[in-house]
Amino acid sequence: MNREKVAVLISGSGTNMAALLYASRAEDCPFEIVLVASNDPAAKGLVLAEAEGVPTFALSHKGMARAEHDKAMDAAIRESGAQWVALAGYMRILTPEFVGGWEGRMVNIHPSLLPKYTGLHTHERAIEAGDSHGGVTVHLVTAELDDGPILGQTPVAIIPGDTPDSLAARVLIAEHQLYSRCLASLVTREKSAEWLLERVREQAMAMPEADEITSHGMPCFGVIKGKKFAYFTSDHHGDGRIALLVKISGVDEQAMLLEQDEERYFRPAYFGDGWIGIRLDLGSNDWDMIAARIARSWRSIAPKRLSALQDAADQF
Repeated sequence: MNREKVAVLISGSGTNMAALLYASRAEDCPFEIVLVASNDPAAKGLVLAEAEGVPTFALSHKGMARAEHDKAMDAAIRESGAQWVALAGYMRILTPEFVGGWEGRMVNIHPSLLPKYTGLHTHERAIEAGDSHGGVTVHLVTAELDDGPILGQTPVAIIPGDTPDSLAARVLIAEHQLYSRCLASLVTREKSAEWLLERVREQAMAMPEADEITSHGMPCFGVIKGKKFAYFTSDHHGDGRIALLVKISGVDEQAMLLEQDEERYFRPAYFGDGWIGIRLDLGSNDWDMIAARIARSWRSIAPKRLSALQDAADQF
């Protein structure tokens, strides 16, 4: 199994880091921890990581500009070969530049049921509000604090007489259970046919008067009662590939794309020179490029009344 490489950032004891690390030791875990990094050289979690044979990096943020410190942390992460970043009690607000560099590939765990109680003192706030449950959320990181797309949540009941500390102790158990499951799902979803189809569907159905049907065992997209502009294949005819098929200008463009990246592009069987296959199961998909390819394919078959309207809309 080729495991996805993850760097974990901590600021203290690193209990969630430890939960991820020990989860990664399971034979069927799709990720491995290749670096534990901290803004506090005295963080206890670093000692554990070193004892378990995981490379560590520590750089105090004291006396450093935030952007300078983030740049150094980013460099250490990239040098480790990490493809993903997991924040596990990393008590630093990250710069937009740092977050942007890991867009869609940085995940955080927060001890509340977001969007409730962003920031600190989450358990105290949940108890004071009279909530029936506290809990934990795993989410993708965006520039907005504790605001990224939610990957998973676990509610934890608030028991009469609970204190912030007693509630925190139970929430921590839930954190250790949830984080590894969400991270495993995240790092494998780019090779999941269901997730990839949903991304393709989102782009294709955004085109005017688009519809979806099944043709030759494949989901395909076209203009209502008209020609088709995109097909989604998953192990079609046993080829082992998950791919998007879109229209192109012809044999010259097809040859150019095949020469450009023969692993990602392929000539789809039975479709001819006017189509190209784009593999989606290789990871690191450029979804802006894919959206542009879908839009261009749609234009090639859309009635003039629709393409003219789209041209006018694109000017705004």
